Amino acid sequence: MNERVPYAARMANYLLVIGDRQALDWVLRQQRMAFPDFKRAEVRALAPGDRLYLYTTRGCFGNPTRDRGRVVTTGEVRSTVAELDEPVELGGRSYPVGCELRITELPAWPGGVELSPIVGELELFDGMTKSWSIRLRRPLVGLSARDAGLLDRYLAEHDRYPLDEMIDGYRPRRRASRG
Repeated sequence: MNERVPYAARMANYLLVIGDRQALDWVLRQQRMAFPDFKRAEVRALAPGDRLYLYTTRGCFGNPTRDRGRVVTTGEVRSTVAELDEPVELGGRSYPVGCELRITELPAWPGGVELSPIVGELELFDGMTKSWSIRLRRPLVGLSARDAGLLDRYLAEHDRYPLDEMIDGYRPRRRASRG
């Protein structure tokens, strides 16, 4: 007998790590994510219905001294990961595979859950209190159901607003020319 696993039971949770403001703007506006290839198992495993916790690194907004790595919102994968008709070009790199997302809300910038203070509470970082950020050097990082629940509780403490009302606060800034 072939038992079917309920859809919700198959859903996975991931941190979606974004380290560049231009890339973040593209993800939020296009409601898509692009990857350099299919090599990583988590990219191949990503499926519709999977939950993403959008994490912006300290360097994402160009000032790692001021900014903190934060989980800013959640989103949902809406399509399988596939080769794109045309690769996405961001920051001088090409991303030929991707998927559709659904992200509907954001906190006012800079908002969200700062990750550093809660590292000790997350299973993802067990035994890594000093070098935890090394785990975030890839675009997708799997999260346990427990960690996802913890992040949901922390995110619930932050006001979030419709995406279209907040998106400009996350947009890349133009630098003033020196002349």
